[in-house]
Amino acid sequence: MMIRLASFLLLISSWTGLKAQQLFIPYGKISFEKKVNLQRSLAEWDLPDEAKEKIKKYKITNWELSFNRSKSIFKSVKQEEEQTNNLFFDFAGEPENELYSDYQKQNRVLKKRIMGDDYLLNDTIPKVDWKIMHDVRNIAGYECRKAIGRINDTVYVVAFYTDEILLRGGPEGFSGLPGMILGLAIPRYYTTWFATKVAAFTNSSADIVPPSKGKKTETEKDLKKLLEIFTRYDEQKKEKPEEQKKRLYGFVL
Repeated sequence: MMIRLASFLLLISSWTGLKAQQLFIPYGKISFEKKVNLQRSLAEWDLPDEAKEKIKKYKITNWELSFNRSKSIFKSVKQEEEQTNNLFFDFAGEPENELYSDYQKQNRVLKKRIMGDDYLLNDTIPKVDWKIMHDVRNIAGYECRKAIGRINDTVYVVAFYTDEILLRGGPEGFSGLPGMILGLAIPRYYTTWFATKVAAFTNSSADIVPPSKGKKTETEKDLKKLLEIFTRYDEQKKEKPEEQKKRLYGFVL
């Protein structure tokens, strides 16, 4: 009888331990839906009423974040173009950008489309000062805790993260919380990112490599030329180069 009881307790212990290990996800793939409120984004534009009526309320794109214990890549998912007469439907353009992050080396490579050309930007991973709150929310089946951060001094960010995923990363290059960010909102930009599916233990190691197709910006001359292109039709062209660079390398893709 004692032998049977001991065997039963050992079985329960092993099953509980296995289940606990499965809660912590070392690698996988996360699907995100990015939503931009175009009507609010363009509200301050001096547009004719007829044009305003044709603006679709949301621009929605789909993204995937493939990750392992130390690296991730965030890129768009190709989708069929929607047939529409909305003049501003493609306001934000097709999402061609990619972001590769190496959290051990604390660096990243951003492939960013500017004026029709792809550029490769190397940078360190930006840090956000987060304040963790008590609020919780279920996202894609995971209990997530709320955190509030700030970027560029005045832009507030609301994030929801789960500690069941080991990598301390997230969409759009946001990181630094005790787990993976599954929900993100930047009210200033009228934009949200929320996970719709977590494919845990999906091995995407072959996909987690830095983007290589694009013009490199390896010298100060390259960067200066790129900033001139980036601000060519920009109302903020007179701002300091440091501020221009901050926007160029900014979090939002």
